[in-house]
Amino acid sequence: MSYQHILVPVDGSEISFSAVKKAAQIAKAFNSQLTLISLVAEDPFTDADFYYSSSVMKEYFVQAHENAKKALKEAKTFALEIGADAEAEVFEGPVSAKTIVKASEEKNVDLIVMGSHGRKGFQKLLLGSFAQDVLSSTELPVLIIKE
Repeated sequence: MSYQHILVPVDGSEISFSAVKKAAQIAKAFNSQLTLISLVAEDPFTDADFYYSSSVMKEYFVQAHENAKKALKEAKTFALEIGADAEAEVFEGPVSAKTIVKASEEKNVDLIVMGSHGRKGFQKLLLGSFAQDVLSSTELPVLIIKE
């Protein structure tokens, strides 16, 4: 089976960069399109019970977008070093599995490659498993990279 379009969520962590490298190898082997995305929460304080000024939100959005763009630029460099060209895009919305699935549908991908921090036990119970949420939210194949 060959893949025509691969999506990789990038958060700037080493594990997400490992996923980019693996996806780039696959993209190069199958001559696939590679799309890297970074999620930026549209309103991270939705459920907060305090008031915040518009300047705080503006500063948050500017910094969040800068961080996302920086992570994507670094990810594109990793892909290019392997020999795969990549498209990169910042997606605004909830930082959730649903946003990744929505991006995969909009981009018409046929494979999602993502890193997993491999949390276990109490940490997994408290923090959940983002990769598991993506797996259970899509019919697409999902390749999980653990290191």
